[in-house]
Amino acid sequence: MKIGFFGAGKMAEGILSAIPAKKDVIMAEKVAVRAAELKNKYGVKTTDDLKAVVKSADLIFLAVRPQDVATVAAEVKPLLTAKKTIVSIVAGKTLAKLRAAFGTKVRLIRVMPNLALRAKAGMCAICPGPKAPAKDVKAVEAILGGAGATVVLKEKDFDAVTALSGSGPAYFAYMEEAMAEGGVALGLKPAVARLLAEQTMYGTAKFLRESGMELKPFIDGVCTKGGTTAAGMTKLAVPAFKKIVAKTLAAAAKRSAELA
Repeated sequence: MKIGFFGAGKMAEGILSAIPAKKDVIMAEKVAVRAAELKNKYGVKTTDDLKAVVKSADLIFLAVRPQDVATVAAEVKPLLTAKKTIVSIVAGKTLAKLRAAFGTKVRLIRVMPNLALRAKAGMCAICPGPKAPAKDVKAVEAILGGAGATVVLKEKDFDAVTALSGSGPAYFAYMEEAMAEGGVALGLKPAVARLLAEQTMYGTAKFLRESGMELKPFIDGVCTKGGTTAAGMTKLAVPAFKKIVAKTLAAAAKRSAELA
């Protein structure tokens, strides 16, 4: 399968890094320095012509800024056929909006990725359009699965996905920042406090993923009665904390719906 990209930013590069056969990839990038960088690093074909991507590729990742979608669509729409599939990672662009921009012939798949894609630890929600063939959906799952985890969902779930995993890296980093600052307040050097917080969060997430252990038994197991963790949890395990988290996600989901 020939794979193309409209756009070659960091998220596009994250996806590219997970594609095994990079010789079958062509990327449209108008900034010559960036195009040369990707060509030299990955051995992919690059071009400044969007139409060349349409002519060469069967599966095309739309990885441009939301405000650039209309311009891209206007240029390539005349060349799009029912044999082409566009995979959009553009935030806030629903399948209906993409269909209006690119026409009814082309097949569509919408993806909501997150920043961790760039570290091959991303979380991508996938929503196939009505005409998207199963083989293309499987191909997208395989590609994105090489850069993290995937889940196929209905589009109605995408506002929640945006709030939880799309915006989640910022919330996760904020918690890490709070833990590191707490460590500094206890006398640790900033770099040491950050390392302790970051590695602890990373290791815990890795253990939970690999073990499949339920969260509550895990928490209870760490919180031995009368121990240090239990003492700390008396400050954290209060209804207000989970309410704040729920309200944070609700605000992000609401804004996602407004932008869509």
